[in-house]
Amino acid sequence: MESIFRVIDMFPVVVVHGGAGHIPKERSENSTSGVRSATRAGYTILQRGGSSMDAVVEAVTQLENNPSFNAGCGSVLNIKGEVEMDAIVMDGKTLGSGAVSAVRNIANPIQLARLVMDKTGHACLTAEGANQFARSMGVPEVPLESLITDYSRMRWKKNLAPDANPVECQMGKMGTVGAVAVDSEGNVACATSTGGMLNKMEGRVGDTPCIGCGGYADNQVGAVSTTGHGEAIMKVVLARLILFHMEQGQSVEAASDLALAYMKSRVGGLGGVVTVDPQGQWAARFSSLQMAWAAAQKDTLHYGLYTGEHFTQSIDDPL
Repeated sequence: MESIFRVIDMFPVVVVHGGAGHIPKERSENSTSGVRSATRAGYTILQRGGSSMDAVVEAVTQLENNPSFNAGCGSVLNIKGEVEMDAIVMDGKTLGSGAVSAVRNIANPIQLARLVMDKTGHACLTAEGANQFARSMGVPEVPLESLITDYSRMRWKKNLAPDANPVECQMGKMGTVGAVAVDSEGNVACATSTGGMLNKMEGRVGDTPCIGCGGYADNQVGAVSTTGHGEAIMKVVLARLILFHMEQGQSVEAASDLALAYMKSRVGGLGGVVTVDPQGQWAARFSSLQMAWAAAQKDTLHYGLYTGEHFTQSIDDPL
């Protein structure tokens, strides 16, 4: 009996990422504090006995509302200078999933993705169809301008220049945001949301709303939320690849590292992931220069930004 109690003691846990990439020092502080705050909000739900799905949606909603991240308010702009956002949720208990792609005028695409899962028989709605569904569900539309920050507009203009460096184009902004969690009943869930790639073609959809790419959750294995170069993530089906390695007996950390290394060697893609297993083991791993991440478990908040960084504090300490 003792070993059973020890396992149960591991969860609940929530792990959050604020996107893989490279951001200037003056912006990295906002990213780190943002993921810590979102993690605390998700963990509060788990402490009260709430579901892993409620926890990940709350955490990601907070990041969508934070202009420091490339999701919701603060999303990067497409080639036309407009916002088009993607999001996904997945429930490990039922394998239920909901996603939206290329949505505009919606403050919290992650909440709309959850409505797709809960209120329709579909897995993904796109563009105007997703917006029509949002209206039918009473989700308020917001002016497009309210989602666009001065910083996003400045970077859009800068990267339209004929001499713009395509590598630098993707720098300066943390990417996709996401969360995974295990609740007190051992159910896992994931949520991922993004504004996509800077100066992308209109109508471009990346990995985020695709099951197995932007996220995956299965109570029998674990849950993953990914971030990074969407086209590369899609080619290797990164979230599901990590869970495949876990099915082969790898730990959350080893499975995450193996899949990220494969993506880098096979298609030259960089990225990052947050991963949990149903027992509450967790990992935040990335091949990019930075990934703001945070995790909460047993009343301790863990967080970091660079490879090898791992700070801890009490969940109740001021952020």
